[in-house]
Amino acid sequence: MDWRGKRVLVTGAGKGIGRATAVMLARRGTKVVAMTRSKEDLKTLAAEIDCEPVCADVADSDALRPAVLSALPVDMLVNCAGTTVLSSFIDTDPEEFDRVFAVNTKAPVIIGQIVVRDWLRRGVVGAIVNVSSDAARRAVADHTAYCASKAALDAITRVMALELGPSGIRVNSVNPTVTMTPMGVLAWSDPAKADPVKARIPLGRFLDPDEIAEAILFLLSDEASMINGVSLAVDGGLAIT
Repeated sequence: MDWRGKRVLVTGAGKGIGRATAVMLARRGTKVVAMTRSKEDLKTLAAEIDCEPVCADVADSDALRPAVLSALPVDMLVNCAGTTVLSSFIDTDPEEFDRVFAVNTKAPVIIGQIVVRDWLRRGVVGAIVNVSSDAARRAVADHTAYCASKAALDAITRVMALELGPSGIRVNSVNPTVTMTPMGVLAWSDPAKADPVKARIPLGRFLDPDEIAEAILFLLSDEASMINGVSLAVDGGLAIT
């Protein structure tokens, strides 16, 4: 996979899967445009890799648009910014529900529209990876907003792939199971909750962020040139149980 001369916009680059992806891309020769809402995370990331920092809260649509425009031009896009709230269905707060959708679902649409319009104008054949979740296909207790937002993201990914494919633009998602990011630790630190899920995974463990980053890089690469509209399970075999 030859990344020399490529510019990649990675959202959610400050922590977790987004940070692992940004670091991996940079170390393999890519110019990373790193977007996150935390100035401190951008500072520590810039000390680790050569990147162009963009500080923006993807939940703020009005601020997001000029931030994305400032990052152009790019050759590839990774929509990785994500959030969740832990709440039962009956106790889910509508405002929290809206924020989860704003980050996990609406922001990838806004960012994707801006980037793709630029690609079409310049005749660029780009690739997009949306970071989804295995929660898009199954019910997870206390994750009403998260499950719904990721299922919607998968549907959007398929429509993007269908409509943009004739222009040579590929769009896929990766769908990891529990990954030991700060958000994953928050949601899955209780062994009583985590152990039954681990027991259903044939490989017997949760994921490391680098394992998702490797899958993301593959889907971005020319080696995946005929993979389009796929929601790639990266779950140790959980989907088959």
